Amino acid sequence: MSAEVEKVVMPPAPAPVIAIDGPSGSGKGTIAHRLASLLGFHVLDSGSLYRLLALAAQHHGVALDNEAALQVLAGHLDVQFQQNAAGEAVIILEGEDVTNVIRTEEMGRSASIVAALPAVRTALLHRQQAFREQPGLVADGRDMGTVVFPDACLKIFLTASAEARAERRYKQLLEKGFSASLPALVDDIRSRDNRDINRPVAPLKAADDAIVLDSTQLGIDAVMERVMREIGQLPELKRHLRNGSAA
Repeated sequence: MSAEVEKVVMPPAPAPVIAIDGPSGSGKGTIAHRLASLLGFHVLDSGSLYRLLALAAQHHGVALDNEAALQVLAGHLDVQFQQNAAGEAVIILEGEDVTNVIRTEEMGRSASIVAALPAVRTALLHRQQAFREQPGLVADGRDMGTVVFPDACLKIFLTASAEARAERRYKQLLEKGFSASLPALVDDIRSRDNRDINRPVAPLKAADDAIVLDSTQLGIDAVMERVMREIGQLPELKRHLRNGSAA
């Protein structure tokens, strides 16, 4: 009798991840979306989840220091990430378009507060990891390369001076018709940095194997050029540029 040969089916390789971490206003969101478009990858704006949680807490009357209630709320966030006809990101919370609402300075400060709570970070961890799908993911946040996707094939830590980041935010707010104070923005960014760096769980820091880029004196195009050079050195990412996945 001939022995039957058992076929071994190998599980598919996990989708490649590019992790882009850094402080508020460093440009990581813009870089993440550009890379995702070039590679045909999905994109995760992890900061938006914390902003959405802060907004949901406001809607439901949950205090930002009520860790237990925030943990429950985080596990049941009714969120949809969509695109409009122009290809722009649209974020829906409980059936309402909150794309612009969550980008206010108030929501940014609130997000930084809830993000420091260990139970909240645990509740949102698996939700963030679920964004990892083929053909790949560009993840933007503060602990993407250290906690959420420690096996990311490329890790970028993008930083800039507090003054440069405040200036960028100041211009963005004015362009959107909001009033803003540049000195207040500098103070707010420094306060947020201190909270993010010193929180006990998943503090803001560069992964040991991350490439650190200081964008204080660099424009977006220059940062993109540097990141694209790194992608060109990694076959698992470079092939997505070669085979036409990058639109």
